[in-house]
Amino acid sequence: MSSTLQDPRVIEFDVRTDEMLVNMGPQHPSTHGVLRLLLKTDGEVVHETTPHIGYLHRCAEKIGENLTGPQWIPYSDRMDYLAAMNMNLGMALTFEKLLKIEVPEKAMTLRLIIAELNRIASHLVGMGAYGLDLGSFSPFLYAFREREIVLDLFEELCGARLTYSYITIGGATHDIPKVIPIPPGLAELTHRSHNEKIEWVDALRLFLDWLEKRIFEYHTLLTRNSIFIKRTAGIGVLPRDMAISYNCTGPVLRGSGVDFDLRRDGEPIYTRMYEGYQFDIPVAPFEDAPPEVVLGDNWCRFFVRMLEVSESIKLVRQGLDRYPTAKGDYRVPFKMSTKLPKDEAYLETECPRGQMGFYVVGNGDAEPLRARAKSSCFCNLSITAPLCQGVLIADVPAIVGSLDIVMGEIDR
Repeated sequence: MSSTLQDPRVIEFDVRTDEMLVNMGPQHPSTHGVLRLLLKTDGEVVHETTPHIGYLHRCAEKIGENLTGPQWIPYSDRMDYLAAMNMNLGMALTFEKLLKIEVPEKAMTLRLIIAELNRIASHLVGMGAYGLDLGSFSPFLYAFREREIVLDLFEELCGARLTYSYITIGGATHDIPKVIPIPPGLAELTHRSHNEKIEWVDALRLFLDWLEKRIFEYHTLLTRNSIFIKRTAGIGVLPRDMAISYNCTGPVLRGSGVDFDLRRDGEPIYTRMYEGYQFDIPVAPFEDAPPEVVLGDNWCRFFVRMLEVSESIKLVRQGLDRYPTAKGDYRVPFKMSTKLPKDEAYLETECPRGQMGFYVVGNGDAEPLRARAKSSCFCNLSITAPLCQGVLIADVPAIVGSLDIVMGEIDR
């Protein structure tokens, strides 16, 4: 069999086999959640990909039309269970926009700390799971070890480890706790006593100091690993114009070279939370990228997330410095029975996977007349079919994993 492989995205073989329909997922470990990909293949080459988005059917939006705002907050946790704090924030801000509620500086600082900490935890899962998709198991264990410490801190903060419902309309449900038992994982990694009591804020600083040094190890394990580069560089190339036309957002968009981040470019009710903070927005191309890397490929999308972890560490540190002197309280009073005005509000925020939007229509009752959500993962997943056309079957998990999707956002 002769073949030509001048461009890794264009593969031509002079031997043809019968066309086959192959189901990848939802039980396949690399298809993420309930996603099922229907592949039309000719041998190892994928001719057509049709994503089927699953069957979660939680009806979160319809339920939201029968609940008050604070009652609807827990349902946002289930949409993106890896970044539930960020989802809480987006929903709370949308109701605050509708009700014209101004949140105190202290509450905003607290929200920034928690939202960026959840971004770190989410990207750790994305990074570890992506290594798993490509056959590298160790980074997955390391990433979950670090994420476990973040969950320990969240548990001390609000009593939950996955579905937090912590950030709510007007601020947060509780203030930051004072003294806590040191998280077991953190005690182990920093060689401290498991019986030690420590300030929650100090425990967080200790974790950030430890994590920042370990990021170099992740780059050694994955980003600069020659096998990882061969599996990601030049694969799943998403051109800038195509990313925009498909309404891709978040690291997927920035990996294609579009400098857009709602933390800087969003509406004032959201961006004022980040006013005065020093942070960079990683955007491809990168000067220190391996020579095999092509703008908009799998490697670029992965690298954007890795750099965002470092930027979130910077943001959390600045938030911790501000928090003790921030004015106001951690929330403003808000009644469960507060009636919504006859008006509408739509707001998008920058979640770890991209822009997540909530739309609420009030008609004078405490429950919204209409409640809707616009998912970043839905738009990012729509790019799967064109990206997987003409690639090898083995490249499909690498492309899908680079999009870092959570199906709860899509089939809600």
